[in-house]
Amino acid sequence: MLVSVGISGAWISNLVAFEPYRPIALGVAIVFMVPAYRKIYGAPAPEACEPGTLCAMPQTNRMCKIMFWVVSALVLLAFVFPYFAPLFY
Repeated sequence: MLVSVGISGAWISNLVAFEPYRPIALGVAIVFMVPAYRKIYGAPAPEACEPGTLCAMPQTNRMCKIMFWVVSALVLLAFVFPYFAPLFY
């Protein structure tokens, strides 16, 4: 996928320089995901919201939940990838 957008292996090899910052980036991701979870799942039910507001639209709430879980899966992948990476080469 990266090659299709013009990113080659030579450029990707430069990302190794960011490896020492990986735990910090994952920690920051977790710190920001906690309030996001509380905001999404702690929101009032659409029936309790004022008509015409954003929280009254079930499609918006559903899309926020889907995107939250997609991001959660990507963060989880970032956590476990170093353990599975040796299996790919």
